Amino acid sequence: MQTLLRTPLYDRHVQLGARLVPFAGWEMPVQYQGVIPEHLAVRQDCGVFDVSHMGELEVEGPRARELLQALLSNDLDRIEPGKAQYTLLTNEEGGIVDDLIVYERDPERFLLIVNASNREADFAWIREREISGSTVRDVSDDYALLAVQGPRSFERLGLPGAHAFTFADGEVDGIACTVNRTGYTGELGCELLVEADRGAELWDRVLGRGAVPCGLGARDTLRLEVCYPLHGNDIGPD
Repeated sequence: MQTLLRTPLYDRHVQLGARLVPFAGWEMPVQYQGVIPEHLAVRQDCGVFDVSHMGELEVEGPRARELLQALLSNDLDRIEPGKAQYTLLTNEEGGIVDDLIVYERDPERFLLIVNASNREADFAWIREREISGSTVRDVSDDYALLAVQGPRSFERLGLPGAHAFTFADGEVDGIACTVNRTGYTGELGCELLVEADRGAELWDRVLGRGAVPCGLGARDTLRLEVCYPLHGNDIGPD
């Protein structure tokens, strides 16, 4: 029997009475109060999702951009430090190895946030194609990731608004994090990337500011409502 992985917020989900299910090798909350109230909370106010199961890959070096430009479908030259881009990691036949968001930290340092089920395959795919002057590292275990989504998300967090697909280092109630103006719900929102050992504390602070805890069930209905694809279901390598 496969041993399921747990995010740094697992104990919080148990305390909140979440219904936990296997997902991409992880034990994840599918719902707390229920899919419908959680869905509506995001559409009408603010919800928070634990998406710490997602993978984080760092690609660095003087030729990091060149490597990624060869492997990803979108044009990296359209972004600059502090900006992000939705893109596809493709194989030689044009099949979709994964869909992901790439964040340009500086001209020689990029962060890829990838699907949990594809983390190891993505890392191997990129590493096998490294060129001199580029390196890729799997730093997923270093971070927790919270998606705070909804029309009142920035108000609830006490953060200034930001343009879509931008990011900056900041803090929420004194906890340092990277605020990514991205999401998977079609709503105003952000994804907070924080050191793994501060993830549970940040979760508590976000709930304390009025965000409703939401599970993967609502995340799926929200993304379906705005026609966002799910890799392995709607898109894939074939």
